[in-house]
Amino acid sequence: MVEHDAFTVTREAYDDAALTYAQLFRDSLRDSPLDRAILGVFAEAVSASGDGEVADLGCGPGHVTAHLDGLGLTAFGVDASPAMIELARQAYPGLRFDVGSMAALDITDGVLDGVLSRWSVIHTPPREVPAILAEFHRVLAPGGHLLIGFSASDDPSHPTQVFDHTVAPAYRWWPDHLAAILRESGLAEVARMVREPQPTDRRQFRAVHLLARKAQAEAVSPNT
Repeated sequence: MVEHDAFTVTREAYDDAALTYAQLFRDSLRDSPLDRAILGVFAEAVSASGDGEVADLGCGPGHVTAHLDGLGLTAFGVDASPAMIELARQAYPGLRFDVGSMAALDITDGVLDGVLSRWSVIHTPPREVPAILAEFHRVLAPGGHLLIGFSASDDPSHPTQVFDHTVAPAYRWWPDHLAAILRESGLAEVARMVREPQPTDRRQFRAVHLLARKAQAEAVSPNT
């Protein structure tokens, strides 16, 4: 019940903060060259593995979904907050945005060449994160890529640390710990980017992006 309440509280909090959030972050990539760079790496990896769709999960007001579209990907956004989705649809009417939960995506098995989860798992209680990652694995095609972004814990002996996020309680993760859970979910780490906090950052946390890949389908012997 606590975990369900956390989801509801988070969704309602982002509904209330949607307009302010959109105003604050709509142009955030403009001043973040390293973030643009890792998104570009993700786009190239996805394009190399297929020409399917990419889901921006936890898309908020849609600015990163639009950036992926500008990189040549067929991208759509999903967010739990109806208010965020409404803002995204208004700002980018040519793109698709759906209300949905990362825990139960309305997406067919194995149809996506890419999944982006950029600071969208931070409000999920840690013991529920493996199920979220399993859902990412389910919707990815063999060879598909996941890019997941989060704030780093600063103590490997405490791999998850709760912090007082402006909108709703959130968690930081020790990068190696989350990478291990990715492996257990069938998503092997390909690369990572760690960005040190900048003087202007509200919170002095390291920002981490992990790029992971779902294994290619095993070849089937003609004699089996």
